[in-house]
Amino acid sequence: MSAYILPIIFLLLFVYCYRKKVNTYDTFVNGAKKAIPLVLDIFPFIATIMIAVALLRASGITSMLASALSPVFTFLGIPSELIELVLLRPFTGSGSYALLENVLSTYGADSYISRCACVILGCSETIFYVATVYFSQTKVKKLLYAIPVALICALVGSILACLLCKVI
Repeated sequence: MSAYILPIIFLLLFVYCYRKKVNTYDTFVNGAKKAIPLVLDIFPFIATIMIAVALLRASGITSMLASALSPVFTFLGIPSELIELVLLRPFTGSGSYALLENVLSTYGADSYISRCACVILGCSETIFYVATVYFSQTKVKKLLYAIPVALICALVGSILACLLCKVI
């Protein structure tokens, strides 16, 4: 059934546009034209974040930071095996999923640590990526409160994710 949902949505959209007498092809082409300048504007910000994350992981800084913060995270209820995941999640989605794959293959899919990792990824967001994409297209340039509040919320979400996995 799920294989038919997307085609059905497209079909309903085309029927709706036909009834409203909207030229769907021209509308699509105009939207695609507007997307190209947007991609060119956003690309430097995205490339910067991806390069920074790759450099942090390749240099071993994230591993050293995870080791240094292990007592704090363990006190908060986050297993030490997931510290690097919690630290990288605000920066990168694909890197986080690579870490998740490592956790799943190391500890098995039904383990406490794997369940925590899955819930952490499900309840958190790539904060810096989203901020880069959305704020690069607005006039908001001072992110004094937005980023710290989002990071605190991500940490609280990770703590609660591990607590819920322990309880359930």
